[in-house]
Amino acid sequence: MIKLAPSILSANFAALLEDVMMVEEAGAEYLHIDVMDGRFVPNITIGPLVVEALRSRCTMLFDVHLMIERPELHVESFINAGADLVTVHVESGGHLHRTLSLIREKGARAGVALNPATHPSSIEYVLSMVDLVLLMTVNPGFGGQSLIPEVLPKIKAVKGMLEERGLKAEIQVDGGINNSTAAAVTKAGADVLVAGSAIFGRKDPAAAVRELRKAALRG
Repeated sequence: MIKLAPSILSANFAALLEDVMMVEEAGAEYLHIDVMDGRFVPNITIGPLVVEALRSRCTMLFDVHLMIERPELHVESFINAGADLVTVHVESGGHLHRTLSLIREKGARAGVALNPATHPSSIEYVLSMVDLVLLMTVNPGFGGQSLIPEVLPKIKAVKGMLEERGLKAEIQVDGGINNSTAAAVTKAGADVLVAGSAIFGRKDPAAAVRELRKAALRG
């Protein structure tokens, strides 16, 4: 089953709840919440208060993607605010095993993310700890970028790693996902598609969700 995760990075923050409710009503399963600190990536976005404000109004799975340094210091505050899934980057440094353990101890699902140039072998020894592997299909930090096609073989590689170990973690892709690229990533093995501008950049985000799902299923 292909799942969609609209990214609020591209939403209208002056009408954020309205945008979020539209994609939820259109059937999106996840709400992707990009958290950036201006250090791990150049941009700065939001904190736990936004997550908390939306949580009481939405039933979608809250998928918090921490693109920050020292994520272990902030995991608990995002989970307390309502995050269901917290994903941290292998490149963010620190003790990845410890951070993933902390996420699970606090009652959330754990995800691990890899930037485009990072080899899948870097997560080999934590695969059994995660519910989701996020493969960045653009360099993180800004929305509206084009998918890097060289990442497609990495999706297949991670899919193979999971199958070899009998693991059920989902593979999520983020970056440049639209009606033209969705089929390629699902064919390669992606389960969850993050899309920002392809959904919230459209006049009718609800219709965009439905169209993207149709495009993904062609994979």
